[in-house]
This record gives sequence, structure tokens and C-alpha cells, in this order.
Amino acid sequence: MTKPKNWTIYAIQHSHTDVGYTERQEKIRQYHVDFIRQALTIVREIRSGNRPDWQGYKWVCETFWPIESFLSKATDSEREELAEAFRQGDFGISGTYLNMSELVGKELLEAMLKRICDYAQSIDVKVESAMTADITGFGWGYGQVLADKGIKNLITCIHTHHSMFPLRKKQTPFWWETPGGDRILTWSGEHYVFGNDLGIMPGLGGSYTIRDELDTSRGVSFEQAEIRILRYLEQLEKDGYPFLFVPVMLSGLPTDNGSPNPLMMEFVHKWNEKHGGSIRIQPATLDDFFAEVRKSEVDIPVYRGDWPDWWTDGTISTPMHVQVFREAQRVYEKVRQLDPKREIIKEEDIKRIEDELVLFAEHTWGYHSSVSEPWNPFVQELGVRKDAFAANASTLAHTALYDILEAKGDALLAPDRPLLFRIHNPYSYVQEDYAHFIMEFWHHDEIKRGFEVVDKESGEVYPSQLRIAPRGVIVTIPVTLQPGEERTIRIRPVIKPGGVTAFGADLLGSDRILDIEDPNRAAALNVTYTSMDTPFARIEWRMGDGITSWMDKRTGQEMLRPDRNHHAFSPVYDVTKAAKVEEMNDIRRKMGRNRKGPDATVSVGELVKAEIIDKGDVYATVRLTYNVNGCSHYSLLVTGYADKPRVDVAVRMHKESVWDPENVYISIPFGAPIRAGEQELWIDKLQAPVRPRIDQLPGSLIDYYCLDEGAVYVAENEGVAIAMPDTPLIQLGSLRHEFRLLQGDEGLQDDPAHLYAWPMNNYWETNFRATLGGFYEFRYFIAWGEAYGQPAAALEACRGMNAGILAWRVK
Repeated sequence: MTKPKNWTIYAIQHSHTDVGYTERQEKIRQYHVDFIRQALTIVREIRSGNRPDWQGYKWVCETFWPIESFLSKATDSEREELAEAFRQGDFGISGTYLNMSELVGKELLEAMLKRICDYAQSIDVKVESAMTADITGFGWGYGQVLADKGIKNLITCIHTHHSMFPLRKKQTPFWWETPGGDRILTWSGEHYVFGNDLGIMPGLGGSYTIRDELDTSRGVSFEQAEIRILRYLEQLEKDGYPFLFVPVMLSGLPTDNGSPNPLMMEFVHKWNEKHGGSIRIQPATLDDFFAEVRKSEVDIPVYRGDWPDWWTDGTISTPMHVQVFREAQRVYEKVRQLDPKREIIKEEDIKRIEDELVLFAEHTWGYHSSVSEPWNPFVQELGVRKDAFAANASTLAHTALYDILEAKGDALLAPDRPLLFRIHNPYSYVQEDYAHFIMEFWHHDEIKRGFEVVDKESGEVYPSQLRIAPRGVIVTIPVTLQPGEERTIRIRPVIKPGGVTAFGADLLGSDRILDIEDPNRAAALNVTYTSMDTPFARIEWRMGDGITSWMDKRTGQEMLRPDRNHHAFSPVYDVTKAAKVEEMNDIRRKMGRNRKGPDATVSVGELVKAEIIDKGDVYATVRLTYNVNGCSHYSLLVTGYADKPRVDVAVRMHKESVWDPENVYISIPFGAPIRAGEQELWIDKLQAPVRPRIDQLPGSLIDYYCLDEGAVYVAENEGVAIAMPDTPLIQLGSLRHEFRLLQGDEGLQDDPAHLYAWPMNNYWETNFRATLGGFYEFRYFIAWGEAYGQPAAALEACRGMNAGILAWRVK
């Protein structure tokens, strides 16, 4: 083997922050606080001269959460010691709060990065570099948030378990251009324990990332490290690697959440003494490494676009709590809009909401044996803790919202409360939506003979409709609110004329069944057992098939794709059966990037029942019930409106408990294939508009995407907006098990990119929730027309529909 010449290996020691995969979340916090103390002790021993053999050791804080936790417990002298370690470059700080899933919203991410920057500024340190470990992708808007906070460098340690690195190569840099045109120097690196497997941490490595003939059952010896390092550098040269330096991450222990370990320096000194003339190992911080990259004269390519995260699919193994989290995050954003100067809600209360939200959105999704032993009390305990972050965030966010509304005159429960409400749009965009006024059941007696909904200031009477709800009634009105607009609404009883004795031409029989077409009907909303008509749409369904037509009545055009594989909102279920319980893990591991086995059994829902639920002046609702495997109940509540081209669909299901790996998809067959000249599909990623399969990195994931609020199809000033408040993932790739395509593959030209919501799966062999059993309702709001002909406007409409009109009772 020819020894490479003049190489520098930058050894970056850190602890991968994984909250809840290896231990209880609070124990992980305790670990990381102590890791900082251990690392400070190492630096102290070096500076005192007690350990000259550790000279040159450096430690990188992979995330800020451990630093923040340490600062909350540390003495004044410890805080100053930590600050000095950062200032002297013995410690490196990363512009990463935690390793996040794509559930994190822009406002939340900005708030967490602000904490890092505020701390750095307070100790006279710049934060210019960030690292992530395990994370397999980032929304395009993530890069913009980094750039806006002054972070110029990003290094990733992608874990290719059920995932893959972008650009079809690793250990490669590129300039990641943000939506706003900023550029972040990005290095796509090796796995975060690759340095352990190379042997840089004596005796604390193995063969997880390197699979060769060497026996590393007792750790990697110095002689084995020589073989592996020389082979590695030689292969880089063969691959045309243009640099004479390379970064290598490693941990003090061969585990997630591993401690600092100065034993690395024993290897470094021994190696440099023997091989330093040709291959030098240099302990480094992120800034040290990126300074070397920026000095290089190698031409680094520029790429724009999204970097979809392969691992965000894990979030939907807990669909109920993802739904709770997404609503809590919206309420948090609403609270920040309503009280921007913190006149009502204290800053520490806002931070408490953020703490719960960010720990739920962090990338860990359960204990490592959650699938192999789902009954284990420890597995269940950590799962409940993860769920609790979403529940706690919801409680804290709604408490803050209710405190704000109370300050704005919320009339709390008391006798003789007037039927007076206030509606408000706290956002910077127009909300064109429906306000819902919720009242206790005893108010029904006041208004059951008739009522009007009146604007208190203008006297305008709104179209309205009443619905009986559990323990109450809900009155709904259509309304358009300008940014910041607030109105006061009164509901007043109005006795309306009673019924008639009989109609001369009555098509409703004495059996109360309406099944004769009325050629003279003029009602805005008409519903039968096979169709729904609004002034803007005609929707038809057939038994067995489901919703087969969705006609835009203004244009006469069919809105459902003619090449669709499944009808609108039909469920598609697949399950890969394990031959025996002992195979539950292995059958999942073999799925790779397919999320199902080659022998998966696929079933499609069959419509078996249609019922008319409600019809009034504002909306009409039908319930369509399906039979589908994996669910003991699956139904759609389809609601069409009289005043605008909008239809809401609520998917209700009772999912059976199944241990085998499974997926549920919901067909949303609007739009067209992603091709030049066709309708463009847009989604939002941390509020950055993205065209899937167009605005993204080469070699990145194209099968599924995590979105903020919805998906929109736009063409020639006409558009369809599909708001998805509850389910963040969409599927565009084939539902079959096959070789997967990546961004840039020629085969994408012929791929139809059928749109599905992907609300749930349990396919991973470790740390996903093993069962999806339970009751769910997932909402989808579909609006179309000229108002949605621009991507930004259509995505903003999705955001507005998901947020809903803020309404509260006043005195």
C-alpha cells in the first residue's frame, strides 16, 4: 500500500445529543451537564501542567441544549471557566440547539438559535459554524434561518440507516444557497462515530461504519488503525478527492451521548510521532476545520434548494401527538403575534413553551428497543415522556393564549353572559375563513327558533348555520379579516316563521327519503346519496369506488387527475407480515429506503355507505364510510360551502393495533405530473416555498416531504390549495417496493408523482412506536380558483386556514 503524503486529519470529538434513545430524557440532560464538567476538568488539567500528555485536546459542544442546561446549574466560576474555554478555542460552540426533525417551525427555530447567539455575544464569542449528527436533511428554510443568524458553516454527519447523503457522495463540500441568496459553506461528512471505527479512540471503536476483514471485537488496535486510515486516505485519492485534509468525527465512548475522553490524545501523539511527516492528526473545533476549507483554492460547487430529511417519517409513528404538537406550535406563534412586547405573557413563560416544543420536535422518536419489546415498561415510559412534551407544550401555549384573551376582555363562564363575541386576525396576511362561535347547551333554547349573527359596529348580518355539538352548539359564519383586524359579533334571537302545512310539489316522501331529482331546484347547496353540489363544485361518489369526480363548476373542468391510481381521499394500506415475532426487527431492517417489504400486502378502501349529515345556508356535510384493512372504521366527513370554492374533508379512523410494519396513505389526486409546462406543485419548508423535485439538492430524497402547512398546485393564475393542519408528510414516490429514485435521476421524467398524505407508519426496527392503534381525525382543507394562482398566496392561504379565525366570548 502506498502511503499518502501531506495529509491532515481533523479529529473533532463531540457527544452526539440523542434525547431519549439510550436513557430517560432527564438522565440524558444530567449526562450532558456532567460531560461539560468532565471536559472542563480535562482542560484544567492540561493548563495546570498536570497532564502534558493531553496537550492539544479539544472538545466540541454538538448542540446548545447541554450548554444551556449546564449554565442553569453551574456556579459563577464554572460559567466563567466555560466562557474562557470557548474564548481560548479549547471548546467549540455549534450553532445547533438540538438535532431537529423537520417538524420545527421557523419562529421556534429562530428563537432557539437566538439563545445560542445571545449567549455567544455575552461571552464575546462568535458562532459561525454548526454541526448536526444523525440528521439526514433540512428544509430549505433551515438554511435561511442559519444565515440570518450569522452562521456561515455547516457540517453534517449523516446516518445512512434507511437514508442516504445528498450529491451521491460524502466527505464533500458545497455552497448551500438559501432562498434569499445567502450561501452557507456546507460539508457533507462521514458518520459521527467514523473516527472511533478508524481507531483514533484507542480500544473504543468497532466496525459499525467500516466493514472489513479486521476483528475489532476488542476494539481497534493501533496496528488496525494504521491499516484502516491508510486504506481510507488511499480510497479518497482514488475517488478524486481534491483536498489534503479531511474531517473525522468521534466520540469519547462508542455510543450516542458519550462522554469526553482525553485518551484520544494518547493515539494522536503516538500516531503523529510515527506518521506525522505524511499524515498528521489534528484535534479541532468546527471553526478550526472550516478555516482550513476556506483557505483552499479548490472550486466548490453551489447548489440551491431543499434537502428533504429521510428520517422525518419517524414522527408519524406517533400521529396523535404530532397533531397535538402542530396545533401547539401554531398557538405559540399566535401568542407571539398577540403579545409581541411581552406585556401579558412573561418571557420565561414563552421559553417554557419553546422548551417543550423543541424537545418534542427533536429527532429522537423513542427508546432503541421500542419495536423488539414494545411491552417493556422502560420503552413505554420513555414513549410517554416524549408524548408529554407535545401535551405540555399544548397546555402551556393554550394557557398563555387564554391569559391574553382574558386581558382582551374574555367573558368567562357566568350566568347571563350575552351572546357577544370578538374575532381577530393577528397575522400579517388576510384570513378568509369561517369563524366558529361555541356556546353552552343551554343557549340552544334561546336561538333554536331562529337567530341572526350581526356585526356590532356595522350592523351587517352574516350568513350563519347552527350545529349541535357535544354539550353545546356551534354557530358558523364566513368572514374575511384584514391583517390585524378585529370585529365584535352579536348573536341575537330572531323568531322566524314556522314550517308549512304541506308543499304543493314535495319531492321528500313521507319516508323522509329524498331521491328524486328536482329540475327547478335553486338552493346553493344540494346533497344526495351520490353527489354534493355547491355553487362552485360538484362532487360525485360511487359505492365501492369512492369519490370519482370533483368538478369545478365555474370552468367545467374535472379537478381530479385522470391518471390517478386511487380516488380522492381513498385510504391505501400496506402491511409486511413477519413470519414470527422474532422477525419483527429484521423484517424492518431489510426494508432499507423502501419503507415496506417486497411482499407487502396492499389494500384500498371500498366505499360502503353514504349519509347526509347536515345542510344549511353556509355548508352541507356528508359522511362516506369505507372498508379497509388495518382499520375497524374509516370515514370521510365532506363539507362543501355556499360562499366560496372550498371543501373540507375530515378523515376519521379507528386504526387497529398491528405489530407488523405498516403504512397508511390517503390519496389526494389533484394536480398533474411534475413536468415542464404542467401545473407546478409547491410546498412550504420553514416558510420557504419549494417545488418538490425541482428546488432541491441533487441526489436527495424525492419520495416524500415534510411540509409546514400544505401543498398547492399552480398554473396560469389558477391554483388548488390543500391545507394539511394535522399530517405533515406527503408521499410523491411510488407506493411499490422497488429501487428508489433520487433527485436528478432520468427516470423522474416518467414518474407521475401522485400526491398522497402519509399520516402514519411503524416500519422502523428501532425507536418508532410499534403500534398505530387508536382513534384519529385528520383534516384537509381544499380551496381553488384565481386567488390561489400564485405560490406565495396559495401557501399563505393554507397557513391561514390551518390557523383558523381567533374567536372568543366578550362581555
